[in-house]
Amino acid sequence: MMALIIAFLVFVVSMISCLVLGQSILIALVIGLFAFVVVGCTKGFSPGKVFTMAWHGVRDSLVVLEIMFMIGFITAIWRASGTITFFVYYGVKFVTPPLFVLLAFLMSCLLSYILGTSFSVSGTLGVILMALARSGGVDPLITAGAVMSGIYFGDRCSPASSSAILVANVTKTDLMDNVKYMHKTGLIAVLISTGIYAFLSFQNPLQQVDAAIMDSMLEEFSLSLLTLLPAVFILVLPMLKLDIRWAFLGSIVSGFVLMVTLQGMDFLDALKCCILGFVPEQADLEPIIGGGGAVSMLEVCGIIMLSCSYSGIFKGTDMLADVQGKINQMMSHTGRFIMMLILGFMTSVVFCSQTIAIMLCSDLMTKPYLQTGGSRRELAIDIENATVLLSVIIPWNIACTVPLEMMGVGVKTLMYSYLVFILPVIYIFTKRIWFKDSVDKIEK
Repeated sequence: MMALIIAFLVFVVSMISCLVLGQSILIALVIGLFAFVVVGCTKGFSPGKVFTMAWHGVRDSLVVLEIMFMIGFITAIWRASGTITFFVYYGVKFVTPPLFVLLAFLMSCLLSYILGTSFSVSGTLGVILMALARSGGVDPLITAGAVMSGIYFGDRCSPASSSAILVANVTKTDLMDNVKYMHKTGLIAVLISTGIYAFLSFQNPLQQVDAAIMDSMLEEFSLSLLTLLPAVFILVLPMLKLDIRWAFLGSIVSGFVLMVTLQGMDFLDALKCCILGFVPEQADLEPIIGGGGAVSMLEVCGIIMLSCSYSGIFKGTDMLADVQGKINQMMSHTGRFIMMLILGFMTSVVFCSQTIAIMLCSDLMTKPYLQTGGSRRELAIDIENATVLLSVIIPWNIACTVPLEMMGVGVKTLMYSYLVFILPVIYIFTKRIWFKDSVDKIEK
């Protein structure tokens, strides 16, 4: 147990050092990997055997990595084909001044649900909405809070979301089944948040709209209804019970065709864009819709691979058995979801990454959930309603710092990110509706 504690301390110190020095957290993950390999060796396993366990964990992540690279292609293709710009241009164009904050929330919800990514939406729609808010006399903190709530609505429950795909993979559950339950368990919180942002909208009406960015969009793109086609594949094909990869593939192919035909991009330039990201001709659009591409997912894929290698070591050596035993004891007093809230908060605070927190919560909680009468589906939904959202309220967690930095606001914005707080609280009292049998078992 002492060796495990030391390994975790080494990992935490490495993570903090990387964040302070502005280095990639991949360095901390590599250091942590070797620390846990040493712990495995102290339990009687050879280094080769422990690394084999790590590889088994990585191998289990290959499906997720395939999807991550497809998402990387989509983030560039949607930018270059005009899909994102269509949503942003017409969404902002028809903004009603007294409903600006509400529409900021709803537009962020819609685009993040279709695209499945919080960072891309905060870096595109979020940047534009913040520019409009600052020039139009709307409180930027309230606007950014509405955007944060909206982008993590999609990040939590979109079938295209990398976190939702990761949760389904590590808990061995069906993605679309999870999405259905996330819709149900999040409905009340979404309605309450919508009411709050509607009230704040009337308190903070938009005074004027800067048309310069909108004009640049029209110069850069041909915005016809055809640009919606890549989004249609993402929305419709999962409803037809097709594998999400077919939806991604349809979106990639249709978007690529639009890049070459409708937007007039050279074929080789379009291929380069898919890999390296989109660079718009209009300079003022570069910080808004530039970027994406397969290379943008390299660090995310590295984090997932190394996190999954940890999982392989934990499972193969059973080094978390003592920790899981203590969790079992605590869970008998707190209940499963409260324990998930505690663990989700702690892992998000310490490891500064939503991805790592998801992996650790799955590794630590799977056995206790199943041993106390829970199910893998319940585990997956609890992770989504606790760990995924709690990562957002930790000021130094990547899930919080990246969107806030893109929008140019500070952590005070979190006070207005109502959905992130409301949903876990509502779920505490409504979980019995969705998982009545398992809740009754632990209470008995």
